Amino acid sequence: MGQKIHPTGFRLSVLKNWSSKWYANGKSFPGMLNEDIKVREYLKKKLAHASVGRVVIERPSKNARITIYSSRPGVVIGKKGEDIEVLRGALQKLMGVPVHVNIEEIRKPEIDAQLIADNIAQQLEKRIMFRRAMKRAMQNAMRLGAQGIKIMSSGRLNGIEIARTEWYREGRVPLHTLRADLDYGVSEAKTTYGVIGIKVWVFKGEVIGRGEQAGAGTAAPQVLPPAGEPETRRPPRRPAGRADARSDGKAGEKKGPRKSDNSSEESATKPAKKPVKPGVNDAAAS
Repeated sequence: MGQKIHPTGFRLSVLKNWSSKWYANGKSFPGMLNEDIKVREYLKKKLAHASVGRVVIERPSKNARITIYSSRPGVVIGKKGEDIEVLRGALQKLMGVPVHVNIEEIRKPEIDAQLIADNIAQQLEKRIMFRRAMKRAMQNAMRLGAQGIKIMSSGRLNGIEIARTEWYREGRVPLHTLRADLDYGVSEAKTTYGVIGIKVWVFKGEVIGRGEQAGAGTAAPQVLPPAGEPETRRPPRRPAGRADARSDGKAGEKKGPRKSDNSSEESATKPAKKPVKPGVNDAAAS
């Protein structure tokens, strides 16, 4: 049975980039990775109402730079920057190094996979029908420029006793194409019946590199001989003799000697033979 790989991990170093950008030796790597996990969990709880789509953590020399991508940056910053200062102090205490916080705005939250998944999860927690929430999110994404979207929900949908999975798709969602710009998001809805998982794939189009664009209308490169060696070329091939064979006659048919042009003139100058009467020959024979 085929399993689906994580679309972001599958496209790392091709289209996507890492969400944690730092280097560490073998001893300090586990501790720094654990700090990143704690920071992401803290920001997810602290900024649950701010529509945070992605968090990028960088670690320059003995510092930390955290970039928060949100569709509501004003909620994160607060009045006169008060909330972001409190957030910076909490992160600095959590990581133990000076922290710089940057806020980036998400222009189109309707086609961001993580924000779509979080929005559907919030609606399910408010007892909204899951089909209505999924179809509404798909319509908004396709209206704002997405070329394809797929949404899958798993769990006790509508409170049924047996858990099941339902998914809807609209447009193209190429999971195997590396140059496809595919966004992926996961969220959980904690309802009274249990946890419902939501997965979202958003296809935003294919990214064509410079080499493919330049080589689309050009011919194949010519291979030249090494320096110092004469250029040897094969003699051109003779064209196929099918046309000549058709004009002269059928293929394989023997041709006789050609008659000279004078033969027609001779036949014209020779007098025609007189027809022999049948009665004279019969009398002579008798």
